[in-house]
Amino acid sequence: MKNSIAPRRAAAGSAARRGTLVGWLFVLPALIAYAAFVIYPLLTGVQYSFYRWNGVGASEWVGFANYIRVFTDSTLLGSIRNAFVLIAFFTVIPVAAGLVLATLIRSMRPGFFSSASQTILFLPQIIPLAAAGIAWSWMYAQTGAVNQILNAIGLGFLARPWLGDFQTALPAVGLIGSWVLTGLCAVLFLTGIGKIDQALYEAVRLDGASWWREFITVTIPGLRQEIAVLVTLTVIAALSSFDIIYTTTLGGPGRATLVPGISIYRIGFTQSEVGLASAFGIVLMLLVLACVLPIQRLARAGTK
Repeated sequence: MKNSIAPRRAAAGSAARRGTLVGWLFVLPALIAYAAFVIYPLLTGVQYSFYRWNGVGASEWVGFANYIRVFTDSTLLGSIRNAFVLIAFFTVIPVAAGLVLATLIRSMRPGFFSSASQTILFLPQIIPLAAAGIAWSWMYAQTGAVNQILNAIGLGFLARPWLGDFQTALPAVGLIGSWVLTGLCAVLFLTGIGKIDQALYEAVRLDGASWWREFITVTIPGLRQEIAVLVTLTVIAALSSFDIIYTTTLGGPGRATLVPGISIYRIGFTQSEVGLASAFGIVLMLLVLACVLPIQRLARAGTK
């Protein structure tokens, strides 16, 4: 009996090893692409961040001087502050609005209106961000649709060049991000609500709970994972924003809408300070990780 078990174990171990090898062979092309387009550029960026280099001539070792400049330059720190302000528009507004819209659409009868609502909400996500930025810059202009609507409803005193005003430029750009991301949040929340056990809703309704109570006690706890995913995606979108800013304001007026992505672009391609741009890029990556990792940890703790 023992003699027959040993060959079986050996055969099973050999099959497992072959299966592991086959699995790695399937994964290998993706690993090579990831190493070539993510790992290698990241390591190269870390290397460049310790040098003063214009991208063409000889480089000069400066140690941590580029990182010190990132944390002492008021312009660069201001761009980081603007990126954190955008989190309110790219994360808080879309996630909150998406939750409410998904709940309202879910309460409708399945049909044309429900399907059309989902399609219209998701439509901005399909439009390229550059195109969305150009379209909204037209609407925000002095004679654009936004000011025309304000004049039509008797609020003409509020009309202004929204993207040219130091006070309104950043919120105006942030609202474009809110418009783009709200549809994604609503559609993902709709999918998540569909997976919640309907018996929970029926039990709450039998207890005479209001719509708000049902929303707080059943819907939000059931969407914990979806909320974590969307908060992660939208925070990353806010901190790494580039397309919308570039096509609408280029960081202006002045530095009112300057964000790290635009700063890195200017430093690297306009000022030819590749080392400083690399250092700022590494700092931005660490900021993103510092914001995202706690969110993921809280989401995992909530599921235990």
